[in-house]
Amino acid sequence: MKSAFSYDKNKNPQRKLSEHEVKQLQHEINIFVQKYCKETVGKGSDYIKSSIYDDMFIIRGEGFLTEAEKYIAQTPAGSEMVRASRHEGLLRFLHVYNSYLEEKFGAKVLHNIFDTEPDKDFWMHTVVFDRKIV
Repeated sequence: MKSAFSYDKNKNPQRKLSEHEVKQLQHEINIFVQKYCKETVGKGSDYIKSSIYDDMFIIRGEGFLTEAEKYIAQTPAGSEMVRASRHEGLLRFLHVYNSYLEEKFGAKVLHNIFDTEPDKDFWMHTVVFDRKIV
């Protein structure tokens, strides 16, 4: 894995982060996402993994549905309803999440790509920045 950069208050790169510091940064972001989900939806993911590559931050999770959502997602129509509701929840979270990530990486968020597979209890979110973050 390449190292991420640390940034000064003017968002200028100072130095590359060590692999340990990158893993710590990923862990902090995972905890931030977990905490938000638990506070707003009542359940966070059972498993979260994040990766940093070039100008992208990729985070994915499994086991994020509540028992009610699992029940609803058993039909194609219900699965689409759960997918749409989780997407709406993410849209409400993006302003907080993007600001958090921009501060952590010292780069501006350009794109957010999010999708869920309710029938597999899986989600994935990719964030693209205006410059390399590793």
